[in-house]
Amino acid sequence: MRGRYYSLFIIMVLFLEGCTPKNRVTIPTDYYSEPHRLQFHFSPEKNWMNDPNGMVYYEGEYHLFYQCYPDSNVWGPMHWGHAVSKDLVRWQHLPIALYPDNLGLIFSGSTVVDYKNTSGWGFPDNPAMIAIFTQHLMEGEKKGRHDFQTQSIAYSLDKGRTWKKYEHNPILKNVGKHDFRDPKVFWHDASNQWVMTVAVKDHIELYGSPNLKTWSQLSDFGYDIGAHGGVWECPDLFELKVSGTNKKKWILLISINPGGANGGSGTQYFIGQFDGNKFIPDTENSYWLDYGKDNYAGVTWSNITDGRRLFLGWMSNWQYATVVPTTAWRSAMTVPRTLELIETESGLRIASQPVNELTTLRVDSTSYDFAMKVDEIESEIIQLTTPQNEIDLNIERESIEGGFEIELSNKKDERIVIGLNEKNQLFIDRTQAGNEFSKDFVGIHTGIRTYLTSGIKLKLLIDASSIELFADDGTTVITELFFPMEPFNQLRFYSKKGITVKSMKTYSMKSIWH
Repeated sequence: MRGRYYSLFIIMVLFLEGCTPKNRVTIPTDYYSEPHRLQFHFSPEKNWMNDPNGMVYYEGEYHLFYQCYPDSNVWGPMHWGHAVSKDLVRWQHLPIALYPDNLGLIFSGSTVVDYKNTSGWGFPDNPAMIAIFTQHLMEGEKKGRHDFQTQSIAYSLDKGRTWKKYEHNPILKNVGKHDFRDPKVFWHDASNQWVMTVAVKDHIELYGSPNLKTWSQLSDFGYDIGAHGGVWECPDLFELKVSGTNKKKWILLISINPGGANGGSGTQYFIGQFDGNKFIPDTENSYWLDYGKDNYAGVTWSNITDGRRLFLGWMSNWQYATVVPTTAWRSAMTVPRTLELIETESGLRIASQPVNELTTLRVDSTSYDFAMKVDEIESEIIQLTTPQNEIDLNIERESIEGGFEIELSNKKDERIVIGLNEKNQLFIDRTQAGNEFSKDFVGIHTGIRTYLTSGIKLKLLIDASSIELFADDGTTVITELFFPMEPFNQLRFYSKKGITVKSMKTYSMKSIWH
């Protein structure tokens, strides 16, 4: 969705120029093999993509809709792109699902399956799939109005392949709120209603409906709580069981831009209770779902039937998303992740882990077991056979007190460094990771550990131009992009006081596109 941080002039230039031949990009014949193209992450066939939208599971398919501009590789008039997967790993591209109309562009939103037929559009053997989304009227914004964002719906009776917009859209009008967007809808059994969370600049508003067509406001949340370094966006409210117990908590995800943990875009979350009317946080603290620069606007899938809560984020940052050094396409998604709520040494926290289905891409596993002595500073180089790797590490407590570094490098003397510093903070350093196309891109980005007295387990997912670090059962996550001249194929450990790696296993990862 986004773009409001450009001036109106630039937005209009993008709007007018986006359809000219000079911005059109032809898909190369060597499919999905361009430099920096990620091989086990979802990315569009061509041109611009941002927020994941409308994610829903229905009849054996995981649907992923997403913000896209199909005519240029920079942000422009937003549509909903569409892809489906049977395993959350391998994706089939489908035609554009929703196009702009006289009510505006198609910004972010959600999709539900109306099993109870509250809308009246479905049938007992064919319930309606219903998309709820923001429409952004550029003409209204240009004129300086504050009601240019409204909420609309559309329905599908053929598993999301074709859509019919509701003739009485918008279903939730705007009474003059400049930022009023990103509806995330779910059915709440206890109050027997649909509940919608909407982002409104610096807070969240909750609405209720019996039929997805008529809505009334229930409450609001967040004016004076949590991080407020930028505009609140993309809310998601859902319930999670506390692992190992029968206790349940409600989670509220809020994306914020700017104001993220390490600058620019980021996602915070609150833990609390929801009574069908209000979300009540347990404390005034919010926590970061991901400390990296490149996980934003993420939400969870609706209608998952196996008990998991599945999450997906946009792998970029609005500080530099439009200028990353790719041309045929712009942007990718994180790997799908399971979210759990676990008790840590620092209290309840969300734990994020890659979905188990990703293990089907593993090939050529190699195990290591070694220790660096106290007087050794660096380990021998470990050669990696492919640019796509999963690396699992277990490092002893006694050997991490002075910190350590794991360096991924290539023969061009480019490197990205993952490590633990002397303050017990995890970090990723991409100051020498290749193309330095933006001052906001270069830097060392840190994440706070939730475990303070134990050793450390790390999982690294490394693709052609991304790294996702999952530490301490996934309670500390750092997601970062990088753009080297050639793939990183060497791994080496550094430590001032020595390090004991109890176990290390590497897997080469197959491409999902070939």
